[in-house]
Amino acid sequence: MRIWVARPEPGASRTGARLAALGHAPLVAPVLAARATGRSIPDVRFDALLLTSAQALPALSETDRAALRGRPVFAVGPRTRATAEAYGFGTAIEGSGDAADLAQAIRDRLAPDAHLLLVAGAERKAEPVASLLRAGFDVHVHIAYAAEPVALLPSAVAEALPGLDAALHYSRRSAETALDLVHAAGRAEPFRMIRHYCLSDDVALPLAAAGCLIHFVPARPREDDLLAGLC
Repeated sequence: MRIWVARPEPGASRTGARLAALGHAPLVAPVLAARATGRSIPDVRFDALLLTSAQALPALSETDRAALRGRPVFAVGPRTRATAEAYGFGTAIEGSGDAADLAQAIRDRLAPDAHLLLVAGAERKAEPVASLLRAGFDVHVHIAYAAEPVALLPSAVAEALPGLDAALHYSRRSAETALDLVHAAGRAEPFRMIRHYCLSDDVALPLAAAGCLIHFVPARPREDDLLAGLC
């Protein structure tokens, strides 16, 4: 299948390579670009580090990463765990890919008065912070990067529609941005008719509301499960 990968880099290219290995024809054209905020972490000692995105640590300065090494790391899923370990953070505790499950893993392992640092993007969901605050944890949220929409629908996508077979969607924000861009480019109708593969029900929500054909949502929000559903 000819499949549009709209997620930001560096994940987009990794996904494109996996699709090619599976015999598909990926069209890697992100609609969001992650940019570091340049903010420094607070000069406070935290008991553990929380990561809900593989883009968080790369967005920090090396000075900030060095200050955090040695802390226990709780990562939402395998890609985020692998990124943490690649940056020298030792073995991270890996969640199932769901932020609420990550909160439970933290509650199971740390005392409720622990001081936690979540390194995240500007666009983030309430979990795991909401559950941890209710449980009595002290959680500081550090915004390390922001995902900014591209100005126009990538020309390769505009030219490929309606010849595309499918699109992969990894976040609600990227799905909403893709919708905005195809509407602005006059490609909304062919976009609605291709197959849409979404990482979760939340990701699929704006697409379904716009009349898109939601072909597959995996039971678990993991890329392996998403790609296993391609057909």
